[in-house]
Amino acid sequence: MTVAPRRAAVLGKPIAHSLSPVIHNAGYAAAGLAGWSYTRIECAAAELPDLVAGLGPEWAGLSVTMPGKEAALTVAAEVSPVAAAVGAANTLVRRPDGTWYADNTDVTGMVDVLTSAGVGANAPRVVPTVTVLGAGGTARAALAAAARLGATGVTVVARRTAAVEELVPVATALGLTLTAAPWADAVALADVDLLISTVPKGAADELAGVVRWRPTTVLFDAIYDPWPTPLAASAAAAGCPVVSGLDLLLAQAVGQFVQFTGVPAPRAAMAAALTAARVAARVD
Repeated sequence: MTVAPRRAAVLGKPIAHSLSPVIHNAGYAAAGLAGWSYTRIECAAAELPDLVAGLGPEWAGLSVTMPGKEAALTVAAEVSPVAAAVGAANTLVRRPDGTWYADNTDVTGMVDVLTSAGVGANAPRVVPTVTVLGAGGTARAALAAAARLGATGVTVVARRTAAVEELVPVATALGLTLTAAPWADAVALADVDLLISTVPKGAADELAGVVRWRPTTVLFDAIYDPWPTPLAASAAAAGCPVVSGLDLLLAQAVGQFVQFTGVPAPRAAMAAALTAARVAARVD
């Protein structure tokens, strides 16, 4: 398929580490989208509105990572319901009239990988129990994913009560009951259908040796480097299905690819490129 040259990029700061170009460019090649290119642009949140305003008509879409996901909402003429509910967008799509549409494929990607792992397979007959570790930006997407998977309430475990309180409007918009719990209760609250860890590298390591895993519990650990984390390794050893941040990175990129290009995403080729890049990084 030959189309007019189009451009896309991932915005963030720092951004040099991003594997998004590997995934998207492999997709363009596999789909025969000659002339399409995907790059990295270092961009702080405060810089995002001016940068987006200065982009020409050849720009089809933007992936937005930290710290610009909230700022991305401000440049959009239309915001998807899920992006509005979580207060963050990781996707900006150029519309025919030149304006931008904001969406959040972190949520749809998380639903995708968790469904594949078995979460919500019995819905709506069974309401999944969900605990989220951490209360930062990824926790917002986790709440939305939990709601889509049929949960009616989520327990958020965090060290700072104030951080959990900031999630209350998000939970309310999603129709979820939010329960806050101290970090000291994390071990007991891991006995659920779905445990989502959104905390930074090393923060949940202390739980790995003390959690008594239920084999039917699905663990999603947002970290992918290094992998496996101690928490993921302990869950896998107990027979639990485990989903990584790398799985989410691919899934959210697949969602963006479709919105940017309007054609089906060659997921297998994109996944293979991502795997190869990770292998090469370990060798180096």
